[in-house]
Amino acid sequence: MVETRFGGEGVIRWESGVEMNKTDKEVGRETDTKIKENEKKKWTKQEVKTEVLSWIKLIAIIFVCTFLLRKYVIVNAEVPSTSMENLIKPGDRLVGFRLAYLKEDPKRFDVIIFRYPVDETQSFIKRVIGLPGETVEIRQGKIFIDGAEEPLTEDYLKEEWTVNNDGYVFEVPDNSYLVLGDNRNVSLDARYWANEAMEYGVAATEQESLQYSYVSRDDILGKAEFKYWPNFAWMR
Repeated sequence: MVETRFGGEGVIRWESGVEMNKTDKEVGRETDTKIKENEKKKWTKQEVKTEVLSWIKLIAIIFVCTFLLRKYVIVNAEVPSTSMENLIKPGDRLVGFRLAYLKEDPKRFDVIIFRYPVDETQSFIKRVIGLPGETVEIRQGKIFIDGAEEPLTEDYLKEEWTVNNDGYVFEVPDNSYLVLGDNRNVSLDARYWANEAMEYGVAATEQESLQYSYVSRDDILGKAEFKYWPNFAWMR
């Protein structure tokens, strides 16, 4: 680039041969503008520190909110077994609502997530069948509540119930619930837990083992609301 000056004006000739006439003031303004733009692009140490801290605060807030949400509001669970087919299949991921029973009690047919009575380090998911104070009888694959003549209508069962489907009577204690799986032929549920308590040494006598057949209200982690993987569906 070649520059010559005539009468206070500059003639700038580009290699392409195109000429642009600019006054000294215009050239000076452009130079000042470029300098200011470059200064804006430079971050001071304080600005960098402030920016980093703002990102750290944002990440911390997200982490705390996620922690509180999972601990006090929702239960995020993956189901490994077939005990709740066809409603829930192995590998399904679902969300339970911890606050569902804050102001109301569980209802019959609710699908709940709870601590396994025999080993509270494990979490199970089953359907509520018996409510506090009820007598629940299982006769020939049918469930009768408090001596009712007609059995419960259970259109959610996976198939005909043929395994361990007769001869059970449960007296549900106060503040407790009787729960069973929808896939009754394979489900490890209230029918087996008293025996499990004896086998694992949790209960010393058969009478003591009966309490492990029921889920205490305090051990209910939440009500299963919907599946989100591999497809979305409400828990009904």
